[in-house]
Amino acid sequence: MSRTLSMLQLYLALIAGGCGLLGLAASLPTIGAAPLMLIFFAVSALSLLRLVLPWSFWLDGVLAVLGAWALIASLPAEGLMPLHHWLALIASWAFAWLFVERLAAAIRAGKLPETGTGLVIPLIFGLALIVIWEVVTRGASVSPVLLPAPSAIATRFAASTGILWADFVQTFIKSVIPGYVIGCVAGLLVAIAVDRSPFLKAGIMPIGNFMSALPIIGIAPIMVMWFGFDWQSKAAVVVAMTFFPMLVNTVAGLNAASTIERDLMSTYAASYRQTLMKLRLPAAGPFIFNALKINSTLALIGAIVAEFFGTPVVGMGFRISTGVGRLAIDLVWAEIAVAAIAGSAFYGVIALIERGVTFWHPSVRGGRT
Repeated sequence: MSRTLSMLQLYLALIAGGCGLLGLAASLPTIGAAPLMLIFFAVSALSLLRLVLPWSFWLDGVLAVLGAWALIASLPAEGLMPLHHWLALIASWAFAWLFVERLAAAIRAGKLPETGTGLVIPLIFGLALIVIWEVVTRGASVSPVLLPAPSAIATRFAASTGILWADFVQTFIKSVIPGYVIGCVAGLLVAIAVDRSPFLKAGIMPIGNFMSALPIIGIAPIMVMWFGFDWQSKAAVVVAMTFFPMLVNTVAGLNAASTIERDLMSTYAASYRQTLMKLRLPAAGPFIFNALKINSTLALIGAIVAEFFGTPVVGMGFRISTGVGRLAIDLVWAEIAVAAIAGSAFYGVIALIERGVTFWHPSVRGGRT
């Protein structure tokens, strides 16, 4: 593993240094070349000295940031991006990759604490994707109808906060949260009943597997016909999407307790309720939280898709549908950003609660969620 990482670092260093030399040669004759870009290329070329001299991986991070800054600051106002800008993009990407690989290796080796430092890796990865997106869309003159730049999306986001907030309240607060709570609680209670009754288990579980395979596009119009165009129909779709994952996971979790543990409860003359509350539900905790995390994303997807089939003139799904029709693609991406932030935050809150409730589980003790 260490040999593979060393070879990868060597290849990426050659890519970064080679792009630095080529970019330096290509940008020097350019009239009005950005000084920041020239500095980046010069230091990139000097990075080839890592092959014979010690080189800290923190310098790779600094060079990745410097390259991204130089690229964004020197993008042409119109027309295609010149060759040396594309070389700068490749070099900056190589430095970012080097930094992330060596940082992860340092964390695994125990040289850096995982808490806090581990968050740098996904942050760098996400920022690198945004920079590449910005540079490619603007540098290659991609039509904003096909794919707007992140800067254009951010501008539209800031100018449409009132609309985005109203859509968030309609979709997430009014539809996702009630449907999520009802679907998860109902699935948990039915799972306990199914575990208690072999008759229900034989009858409901096959139906649950069948219902979980139904496409949301087929359910949503029916719910709109039954419950109307307001948030109630969207919450009903969320209930249908979250009920069966909770049911299946909880039934599996209730059977997670070992036979020895159940026999021990029997020797203590524990009733079914006592066994359920003190042994089987705690053992099913990881399964239940797994269903809660899965449902946190399914609920938002279900509510947004359900709004395509009828809703008041507000909501994320409504805004996405009408925005595509009016070619307001930047607004569509702003709605997608709101949905991504809301869904990630929702998932993160549940994961934090899971760490506090199931702290005894090996996956939590090992630092994984």
